[in-house]
Amino acid sequence: MKNAPENIHDYIAVSSGTGKNDFKKIGEIFEQSPQLKFICINVANGYSEHFVSFLKKARDQYPDKVIIAGNVVTGEMVEELLLAGAGADFVMLGGMLAGHTESGGELVEIDGEKYKKFYGMSSETAMNKHVGGVAEYRASEGKTGQVPFKGDVINTLKNILGGIRSTCTYVGASKLKELTKRTTFIRVLEQENVIFNK
Repeated sequence: MKNAPENIHDYIAVSSGTGKNDFKKIGEIFEQSPQLKFICINVANGYSEHFVSFLKKARDQYPDKVIIAGNVVTGEMVEELLLAGAGADFVMLGGMLAGHTESGGELVEIDGEKYKKFYGMSSETAMNKHVGGVAEYRASEGKTGQVPFKGDVINTLKNILGGIRSTCTYVGASKLKELTKRTTFIRVLEQENVIFNK
């Protein structure tokens, strides 16, 4: 880290599982590089008491670090992680950001339409590309496919940010952390009135 670029610490997370030696390894890394800011507690399934206990222990030990924790997908489990100390500073947007100019994947044309190839990190494609294949003790869990080409990611990000700003205005939240105190989240499957699209 001595010869690394000046702001490199803003782009590195100490990634950890929840095994017996993982907490010790986190401590050893922070002893050598206390300027690191992020801890990523990364498990395939965050729906366990052990995971939440590990998260609480990390929050107690490192109150000044940003903790990225998951994977969970339900509102109830997100709330559990919030209460355990993970905060809600980041969310995973993999599929939402796939298909853009800047995203990975080959651009292909099918029947005159452009698509970007897309694969999940637990897919056979990813394991073949990054770790030399699917290990004997594992199964491929992710998908490989293509998504419609969406152009530059800035347009999608502006759309997301516009929606967040509108939401904050509607509920009276001056910052993101206030959203959970001012709302009850309900899943909406359609965000537009399609009657007037014809």
